[in-house]
Amino acid sequence: MDKISIIVPCYNEEESIPLFYEEIKKQEQKMESVVFELWFIDDGSRDKSLDEMKKLHQNDKEVHYLSFSRNFGKEAAIYAGLEAATGKYVTLMDVDLQDPPTLLGEMYEIMKNQDYDVIATRSTSRNGYSFFRKTFTKWFYHLINKISKVEMVDGARDFRLMKRKVVNEILKMKEYNRYSKGLFSFVGFKTKWITYENPVRSAGNTKFNFWKLFSYAVEGIVGFSTVPLAIAAIVGILFCFISFLMIIVIIIRTLIWSDPTSGWPSMVCIMFFLSGVQLFCTGIIGEYLSKTYLETKQRPIYILRESSEEEEE
Repeated sequence: MDKISIIVPCYNEEESIPLFYEEIKKQEQKMESVVFELWFIDDGSRDKSLDEMKKLHQNDKEVHYLSFSRNFGKEAAIYAGLEAATGKYVTLMDVDLQDPPTLLGEMYEIMKNQDYDVIATRSTSRNGYSFFRKTFTKWFYHLINKISKVEMVDGARDFRLMKRKVVNEILKMKEYNRYSKGLFSFVGFKTKWITYENPVRSAGNTKFNFWKLFSYAVEGIVGFSTVPLAIAAIVGILFCFISFLMIIVIIIRTLIWSDPTSGWPSMVCIMFFLSGVQLFCTGIIGEYLSKTYLETKQRPIYILRESSEEEEE
């Protein structure tokens, strides 16, 4: 029988974990030729998520868990799960059931019968998202596909079924600042996309507020494009050229018409404007430098506090 490892990052999801487990077991019963290996990743939860994982592990030895020493983020949880997974096939799923377990059967059949290395999913509806988040997400994908050489599919989910060789290539990239959707696209491989309408959460609330979403978008842009650096350089050159032209205009106007220079209010406005442009460009450069700085430290992507494997020892 083929083993499918299911990686489930969790942060304060005590209500969703039992519901997710029930739906996964129902799907496993329908797929008679496979066995599921569940890896719950506790990303420093402050509720009873870890207790729920331990209960499931005691009753079902195909359920495993890893618990971080603090909150390291979903990207670290994904990486930890990929490292721990032992199945021939590996999939990532959200515990809130917005990634429907019922799709696993279709994805597995396509993987077995067609020549694909990855079966990926994309959402067409984004149910449960606010209008602002939907608009921001749409703009982000439009922007990053313009400035990055790696294609990012609009609406792409982390939910995908991958062959072991794909997982091995992703694990070779041990960068601290991770953007998994970009990494999945970067490694390539033959991919088939499945579209579906995104259902609402089964329980609890989303942990992604606007600032986390914005930071995640910046992570993707900085990690997979150097175009912002080029923009900063072009803006600097452009303003130098404009300043040079304005100096010539002022000199000629003063020599011909003896026209005095403008008063201080206009000068202050110009100074504020140029200072803002300079700080903006410096901020872009600083973002890239900060990522480089963090990479040079070579800190671990995550730190384990406990795991189901340690418990059995």
